[in-house]
Amino acid sequence: MLMRTDPFRDLDRLTQQLLRTAARPSVMPMDAWRENDSFLVRFDLPGVAVDSIDLNVERNVLTVRAERKPTVPQDGDVLAAERPSGTFTRQLFLGDSLDTEHIDASYDAGVLTLRIPVVEQAKPRKIAISGGERAKELHA
Repeated sequence: MLMRTDPFRDLDRLTQQLLRTAARPSVMPMDAWRENDSFLVRFDLPGVAVDSIDLNVERNVLTVRAERKPTVPQDGDVLAAERPSGTFTRQLFLGDSLDTEHIDASYDAGVLTLRIPVVEQAKPRKIAISGGERAKELHA
């Protein structure tokens, strides 16, 4: 038998049952880094169906919204219901140097991966220096 002795979780569960409210979901954990000419962002979304994930970009703000359905039946005596369910939302503010028109998204094993390319104008580039007549005279 599974037993818990956390009075605060029990109080939360009792409040949810009395008020019929869902637990407030926690934030989606995220990793972000630059790799060559792209930024990669990974969100942990275990137990979330791919069709419940919504990505939206508006004015350089990327919004990730996902919903995890409750798996514990509402009737009966619940012993533990600690896995968050409900709607999760996270926003990322993207700089002007990122190409929001070509974001690539994939979802595998509960991890949402976004690849956001850097715009061509923001990529580092080498600038050639030309020598004038004075420089040619000095090296002659």
